[in-house]
Amino acid sequence: MQRDFVVTATVLWCLMANTVAVATDDGFSKAWQRHRIDDSSRGADGARLFDANGDGKLDLVTPWEEGGEIHICLHPGDAAVNKPWPLVVVGRVASPEDAVFVDLDGDGAVDVVSSCEGTLRSMFVHWAPHAKEDYLDAAKWETVVIPETESKQAWMYALPMQIDDQNGIDLMVASKGQQASVGWLQAPANPRDLVAWKYHRLYDAGWVMSLIATDVNHDGKDDVLVSDRKGANRGVFWLEHPGRKIRSTPNVWREHRIGGNSHEVMFLDVADVNGDDCEDIVVATHQAEILFFMRKEDAQQPVWKREVVPAPYGLLKGKSVAVGDLDLDGSLDIVHSTEPNSGPRRPGVSWLKSLNNQATGKKLKFEVQQISSLAGSKFDLLQMMDVDNDGDLDVITCEERDNLGLFWYENPHR
Repeated sequence: MQRDFVVTATVLWCLMANTVAVATDDGFSKAWQRHRIDDSSRGADGARLFDANGDGKLDLVTPWEEGGEIHICLHPGDAAVNKPWPLVVVGRVASPEDAVFVDLDGDGAVDVVSSCEGTLRSMFVHWAPHAKEDYLDAAKWETVVIPETESKQAWMYALPMQIDDQNGIDLMVASKGQQASVGWLQAPANPRDLVAWKYHRLYDAGWVMSLIATDVNHDGKDDVLVSDRKGANRGVFWLEHPGRKIRSTPNVWREHRIGGNSHEVMFLDVADVNGDDCEDIVVATHQAEILFFMRKEDAQQPVWKREVVPAPYGLLKGKSVAVGDLDLDGSLDIVHSTEPNSGPRRPGVSWLKSLNNQATGKKLKFEVQQISSLAGSKFDLLQMMDVDNDGDLDVITCEERDNLGLFWYENPHR
């Protein structure tokens, strides 16, 4: 088992009235065991989950930015999860930033959509082979550009959604830099006819990190939560689905600001952090802080109260957060990852253990604990799942600076 060291502190930070408290200790602790899933290319840049082969276990798709490849890794079963997973390279594209599973043509075979920045600035569909036994055969996959996106924007993220209640699954998409936006790709009657897909621009963006589908106003239609890290309008907001008006005004979605405009906001997650049956928002930032937007009203036009927690170990550049009950005590904890930071190296992945956060009217309190060793410096999107089927949540992420690749950390609490 891998052992490395980290400084943690026995200090309780009580910040100002609009902040939360975090406790840490300054001893050394043992990292969670890291298990390699795939390190066969360069620049692993996030993983998305889906049961691609219908075996009841979640599989992973990952873009490899420097390697220019899209990989699927199939869960090998409980007995083999500690070894590299079976994989297939479903396509080769330049500078991929995101890849997501979706059965785009509804044929029962799960395809992949990738988003590329760099000089390519295009999105692609990687069509899966129809026969289940061919899923890991790279030669049976077909990669085709989506013409509406070709050479248009530095595409960063895609979210499969049924947006207009017609034809197949649509795609909410986002980008960064010049001409950046949030918009959606409308599926035609024949999704295989990629020329017929239409793009509807919704929002002028700076650098979008997150797109999350959730019915914020409880009208039966999924809205979209967004974190935009750059530009005059940076921050966290939601775009309101126009409902039945979608067919006449597909590009008119009302924008509702939530907060974070004073921060460079990164990946966010949504969960009921304090147990009041309202969905809260947690977001990593590049200001050595984690922002919490605590929903105060479970209503059509909600109100959020901002709270702040220091990033673990004072690390400036947070990257991702994920919410889940890691120690099975009934309270939701926060996992946090970082990009490269100056100064002494600290664990790039850690968790904030919840301390009495379910108590009504109490301020949020957390205790920082180590997950990763000191290996790796540029971690990415976090996912939580019970990888080894032992009853607790493990942590999946990627690291691209030291080329640790795609891997999972084994939760030691069972």
